[in-house]
Amino acid sequence: MKQNPFFPSELISSTYRIDFERLYEEGFRGIIFDVDNTLVPHGAPADEKAIRLFKRLKKIGFACCLVSNNKRPRVEMFNRQIHADIVWLAHKPLPGGYRKAMEKMGTNKDNTLVVGDQIFTDLWGGSFMGLKTIMVLPINPKEEIQIVLKRFLERPILGLYRHSKAYSKEHEISSDNPRE
Repeated sequence: MKQNPFFPSELISSTYRIDFERLYEEGFRGIIFDVDNTLVPHGAPADEKAIRLFKRLKKIGFACCLVSNNKRPRVEMFNRQIHADIVWLAHKPLPGGYRKAMEKMGTNKDNTLVVGDQIFTDLWGGSFMGLKTIMVLPINPKEEIQIVLKRFLERPILGLYRHSKAYSKEHEISSDNPRE
């Protein structure tokens, strides 16, 4: 039975708690990241935590691409110290941004995963493309009104997910990464 396209493959409390070494061992080679509220608070530049994460990911062997619905200046500002591939104005959840990211990284749907904080953009788009999706909880609760409205719609979906066979409580709670 096919998984619900609105359910993440995994739900983890923070991007910074994902066991990326395990994912590399499982065969993943490319990571598509959302930026705002996935890596830093909305509109913020890359902080030391994000810079360390991307250095670690490169050391592991991952190709990374920032895929954002934001305009080019926002994505480039965040990327100044990260040096990942970027796709701006991606129109997520439409597939074009995900395809472009995989082309830039030289990966495919079998070895690429998506990390994001929103069901109706990051995860739905990744799921539509057949990618593994990891949902993280938003970094900052202060968000623009259109995102607040989407969060209201996400709540019942997350409730259904947490009561489904697809949900593993161990991913959400014991996701501390001892290797960080």
